[in-house]
Amino acid sequence: MSNFLSKLFGSKNKASKTVTFGDSSFVNAPGGRIWTFISIGTLILLWVLSSIFEWVKPIYWPPIQDVWNQFFIISSEGFRNSTLLEHVTASVARVLAGFLLGCLIGIPLGFALALSKTMNRIFDPIVEFLRPMPPLALIPLVILWLGIGESAKIFLLFLASVWILALAARSGAMSTNLSKVHAAYTLNASKRQILFHVILPNALPEIFTGMRVAIGVCWGTVVAAELVAAESGLGMMVMVASKFLSTDIVVLGVILISLIAYVIDIFMRYLERRFVPWRGKVKH
Repeated sequence: MSNFLSKLFGSKNKASKTVTFGDSSFVNAPGGRIWTFISIGTLILLWVLSSIFEWVKPIYWPPIQDVWNQFFIISSEGFRNSTLLEHVTASVARVLAGFLLGCLIGIPLGFALALSKTMNRIFDPIVEFLRPMPPLALIPLVILWLGIGESAKIFLLFLASVWILALAARSGAMSTNLSKVHAAYTLNASKRQILFHVILPNALPEIFTGMRVAIGVCWGTVVAAELVAAESGLGMMVMVASKFLSTDIVVLGVILISLIAYVIDIFMRYLERRFVPWRGKVKH
């Protein structure tokens, strides 16, 4: 039990760091999760108190008990012929499909932009032109190109993530210390070995940051993606409920989208600590 508590809240027996400000590894160090629980608990407490004393009634924020009741109603009876689990599963599947497709295209494209002068001159104007374009503005074109099936929704989420991942990979690859590349060539390393053993490890921190941002943008875009004739999904549930001013269902959908995105972000942080343990360490 003591080991579990020490892992959860951080062991006090460990030597404390003498330098914390400016040390990025200190921010994401294990321990100190008690403050996370305190901040979340404070927000829930304020919501409960506002529901009791009607502090936020003028802005039509639903009471917490109404949202809680809708959670059980939709979980058991469903919403628009789909249970809550089916809505969650549909949205998660679309987001992950669009995000993974963005990784498969965006990361290699970013490396190409950083390592090839020709590829940079060809694709950099395209990337910079399409990057600031909001996915919502592309919905009519996506419907014309791909119809109203699942491929249209996934493609819209792909467009929301691919440019972020491309820029993150390019930034990471271009930040590689040139002396490391020269040292690898001195040891007769091939271009493939330099790519996978020098440039890729150096770019991984930037790539993971881009992945975390991209998947967050995908979750923010899922509401727009599910405007394309979706029969299930959290985004569809939020949009339909908003038309009938069912604010309790809208808030429930927003909370679920945020919670799932947060869980995925925690998983991405774990992968980052697992595969990029040198992030924040001194570079030699």
